[in-house]
Formats: sequence, C-alpha cells, structure tokens
Amino acid sequence: MYAINDLKKETLIEVDEVPYKIIEAKHISLGRGGAVLRAKLKNLLNGNILDKTFRPAEKIAPAEIEHVTSQYLYKQNDKVVFMDVATFDQTQVEEKVIGNALAYIPEGGNCIILKFKDKIIDIDLPNWVFLRVAQTEPGVKGDTVSASVKSCTLETGIKLNVPLFINIGDVVKVDTRSGQYLERQK
Repeated sequence: MYAINDLKKETLIEVDEVPYKIIEAKHISLGRGGAVLRAKLKNLLNGNILDKTFRPAEKIAPAEIEHVTSQYLYKQNDKVVFMDVATFDQTQVEEKVIGNALAYIPEGGNCIILKFKDKIIDIDLPNWVFLRVAQTEPGVKGDTVSASVKSCTLETGIKLNVPLFINIGDVVKVDTRSGQYLERQK
C-alpha cells in the first residue's frame, strides 16, 4: 500500500478496482489541516483523465499490472494475435485496445503486453524501433531545393519523411512517441 508521500508521476495505482497511471502529482499544504495530494490520473482501461485528491490518512493500492513479453503473430479482421514467448500461449485482443502501437511492431516482432486481471490493456513500446523501408522514391543527387527529405513507407505501413540517401531495403530507426525518423541503422 502506498502513502500519499509515495505517489509521484508514472506510478501505477488502483482506485475502485480500476488501474490508473499518475500523470501529474502536486502536494498542497493546507495550513492547520495538513497536506493533501492533488493528482491527475489516466484510466488505463479507457484512457479517461480523472482529477483526484488524496488525504494523508488514505492508503492507496498499487495496480497489479503484469508485463508479458509476447510476439506479434498476425492480424485477423479486427483481432490481433500475440503469443507469450515463455508459455507459447496465444491471446487475441481487439485492435482498438492497442491503438496505433501495432504500426511499430512488424509481424514476428516482440513487445511487452500489459495485463490487468488477465485482460490485455495496452502495449508498452520502446522509445524507438528499427523498421525496414518497403517503398520510397529514389533520391536525386543535388536535389536539395526542398528540405532534403522524401516520403517513404515502412514494412508495417507507416509513412514518414526520411533523408534523400535512404533507399528501399534500408533499416531505419523510428521514434515511437513522435513517429519521426531518427537515423539509418549502421
């Protein structure tokens, strides 16, 4: 159990049997009344934001989030199939639950799945991934009138701008938070 002094940004807690991530936490002194913690919480099941005030006497339960290393197998209609790499158990989840995270995982790629009470609630992506360039226009030497970038499509279907020297088959490093090109794999 957490006391209010233990709560800070990114801490996972459980309120009314729902997992939340603390987005913002601010300790406020009330003079003779003691201190309280005002926090913004993100519901990990539906993404809603909740403002909550915690009193000093409250004990807050940590959220029991299970991190499972899994392999992305395939997509079928609106379902996505993952396999636990330790137990080889396959799990189906609706595509809307994981959102655009699937765009950064190639088929056969590994990821960390977050589970709450045996239900998949999200995918934890690394800050960057390496993906292969599937389609792009050839860069013309001396073509620097524009910002020296061209459009490309990666193996997962993501479209982004890359420098002119990137060719089909190259592997590029992509930031999963912003969706931008970082560098070519060395």
